[in-house]
Amino acid sequence: TIPSNSRVILSNGATAPIQPACAKPPVGLNATDLSMVDEDFAFQGEYAGTVKEAEGKEAKYGAQVIALGHGQFAAVVYSGGLPGAGWNRGNPKAQLAGEKQGDKVVLKGEQISGEISGKWMILKHTDREDQTVLEAVQRNSPTLGAKPPKDALVIFDGSGTGQIADGSMNDAKLLWAGATTRPLPNSYTIHMEFLLPYVPEERGQGRGNSGVYLHDCYELQVLDSFGLEGANNECGGFYKIKEPDVNMCLPPLSWQTYDIDFTAPAYDARGKKTAPARVTVRHNGVVIHDNLELQETPGRQKEGPGPRGIHLQAHGNKVQYRNIWLVKK
Repeated sequence: TIPSNSRVILSNGATAPIQPACAKPPVGLNATDLSMVDEDFAFQGEYAGTVKEAEGKEAKYGAQVIALGHGQFAAVVYSGGLPGAGWNRGNPKAQLAGEKQGDKVVLKGEQISGEISGKWMILKHTDREDQTVLEAVQRNSPTLGAKPPKDALVIFDGSGTGQIADGSMNDAKLLWAGATTRPLPNSYTIHMEFLLPYVPEERGQGRGNSGVYLHDCYELQVLDSFGLEGANNECGGFYKIKEPDVNMCLPPLSWQTYDIDFTAPAYDARGKKTAPARVTVRHNGVVIHDNLELQETPGRQKEGPGPRGIHLQAHGNKVQYRNIWLVKK
């Protein structure tokens, strides 16, 4: 239990109240690498395929299958392809639910039912006689493993924590959530990679929760939002400000990327703000915020001039980071 008057040291030397983590630690399985997963993990993931429809036309479909623990599953079927690969907000989608039965998963919905066996997902439509066959796919961010240019400031590459004012590295030379960098340039482009734990029995904010506080002030949410709506408190959202244009969250235990172009707020000599902070964010290579005007979010410092660091929020979940570097603008 954290005392109500506890405070944390911020990157500029000031202090702020510690925000409580989860009300309870994650229940059940809490896997931080592939050696720790259960049998359900093999079915969770993305499926995609193209089918021929009337008059020879082709239609793309995608599906995301989410493990919920103890052989229970949810799935979302997207008309047009997977999010970021054909499907966008407003396109049709269907919700399915089901369970593992022997060596397969059986799913049911109002208009579509499905069955997963091996790497194949077969969909049956109530209004058609034919079937849609989707194949398991594994998407990777096009910027995964991006190398820092010569003029970059390397914040964390696994060789040490010299640019981390407060935080810890694990035995795999990855950075745990709950770290704050030293003060950084006011405006920059930054690359970072993160890995969400596999916690199938948890739901919502208890599932892989962290956050990237740009300028130690504006929270870009990190969360296992795979298959969810993509709200402002889910992965890619700016908490209480704006949801991502598309939910690009990949399944847990997939390395994901944020590539962020950040411009700090401007202040005059009297401390009056003369221009707001702005940001463009690419999540796994897809633009999810384009030149968004930012407002401060709760949990860290108030808006103000820099230099300031970036805080990677600890929220009771074992989120890991790597390959963090920036280029000053």
